[in-house]
Amino acid sequence: MTDRVLVCGGAGYIGSTVCAELLKSGRQVIVLDNFCHGHRAAVPEACTVVEGDIRDSACLNDTLERYRPQACMDFAAFIEVGESMRDPGAFFDNNSFGTLNLLRALVRHGVDKFVFSSTAAVYGEPDCVPISEEASLRPNNAYGESKLMVERMLAWFSKIHGLRSARLRYFNAAGNTSERGEDHHPESHLIPIMMQVALGQRPHAYIFGTDYDTPDGTCVRDYVHIEDLASAHILALEALEKRSDLVYNLGNGQGFSVREIVEALRRVTGQSIPVIEGERRPGDPAALVASSERIKRELGWQPRYTDIESIVASAWEWRKRHPHGYED
Repeated sequence: MTDRVLVCGGAGYIGSTVCAELLKSGRQVIVLDNFCHGHRAAVPEACTVVEGDIRDSACLNDTLERYRPQACMDFAAFIEVGESMRDPGAFFDNNSFGTLNLLRALVRHGVDKFVFSSTAAVYGEPDCVPISEEASLRPNNAYGESKLMVERMLAWFSKIHGLRSARLRYFNAAGNTSERGEDHHPESHLIPIMMQVALGQRPHAYIFGTDYDTPDGTCVRDYVHIEDLASAHILALEALEKRSDLVYNLGNGQGFSVREIVEALRRVTGQSIPVIEGERRPGDPAALVASSERIKRELGWQPRYTDIESIVASAWEWRKRHPHGYED
């Protein structure tokens, strides 16, 4: 078993939850995070924490030399689609160049297993849904392009350096655990924004675009619970003991429109949650729904949260206890 894992971006929403699952599986976890978006309070206490940036080669070399991990998971990315269309350079610098810097450091130090946090945004506007891993890769936003660049790098690092990698293409991560929750500053994700409205912290939420080619005119997305995402990372890491180049979609295979999410949150919170309908945002595909049959078939992954109300309810339970998010 891989005993020591370096988790870059381990103080973030998904990374911290994966850290907790790695610890439960009996592994040692070293978290590397610059805390520009992550929270120290989200990192499990048993983790070793290094404050640093994946673009800092000296920091990477020191961390890898000191702790000698056998595998790396990478969550250290900027993720806001809208922001990527305003400042694409920041996304290529952090997400693409930063990860290239990390990969080169891993190769120098003999770390041969790498689990990459990718995204459904690599597909862009799909020809059909649900989307399989064989679908065309044509991102329509800089965020998706920055992740696809890394996916392409990984194929070459595997061929030339023998780096074993798993590319996990998330659809919409959602929900919270009892210990950890979604808390971005500023917040731009639909479900936590709606909860802020329910708590009286915002006057209303926005629906960006009501004229998409979808049943109710709003964007349709596949929501996968954070715990189900975390379990997929453990399975992928274990699979890399014997396999070398894995690509998996992670989603429920069900699509929910923005209007359906609003109604689910109204039911769960018992609040009216006012919304304002606005124009489309650049770079938003109409529908992204996953086919996750490959990871179910090959690794036995099975999402436990399959209905939107249970996902939303788990998010609301944490947010009620932490109305202003983490206090760090």
